Amino acid sequence: MNVDIEKAKGREVYNLLIGLVAPRPIAWVTTMSEDGRLNAAPFSAYNYVCTDPPIVAMGVTNRPDDIFVPKDTARNIRRTGEFVINVVTEDLMSQMNICATDFPPEVNELEMAGLTTAPSSVVKVPRIQQAHAALECVEHTTMEIGRSRIILGRVVSIYVEDQFIDPAGPYVRAEELHAIGRMNGLGSYVRTRDALLTMPRISYDEWKAGKR
Repeated sequence: MNVDIEKAKGREVYNLLIGLVAPRPIAWVTTMSEDGRLNAAPFSAYNYVCTDPPIVAMGVTNRPDDIFVPKDTARNIRRTGEFVINVVTEDLMSQMNICATDFPPEVNELEMAGLTTAPSSVVKVPRIQQAHAALECVEHTTMEIGRSRIILGRVVSIYVEDQFIDPAGPYVRAEELHAIGRMNGLGSYVRTRDALLTMPRISYDEWKAGKR
């Protein structure tokens, strides 16, 4: 099967992309409006793209029926310049899923999911208290492309519960954190519990010696 993107429908392209660009990490984003109203929503068009400076990228589509109306997350980030990405783990899947509900703007998703917040170290936007790790971010830039907004955020502080850190690195104990990822289609996820593989990188000298 070959798909000519110029001839394909938008939904067809979407279905194929989310099935092939997978698994994807989930950015469970907390933001705050100018008047202090909190919002929490998950996005799987997300990854880190740079480490010096530390930059993460997130794609947020506009509301489905209004071409130029941004979702609350994108609007809040544009107006306040701050957000927090909370790491989604197995024990928080249900609460994350509740936050994916398209509630009216006046409804606090965190309250609906039975979650509480904790102060961040640098930004004004709080992190989700129940999340075991979070990235505090300030907006680097927002690009509007078609019906989407690509948000680049500069990470200004990282929170990880001590139990999930190996101080030798420091390294994240991913085999204990049990983050989850998105696969194709709504409601399709993947676990990392008991699924991590280790494959050491081969040096050029080892490759020449036939160790491959």
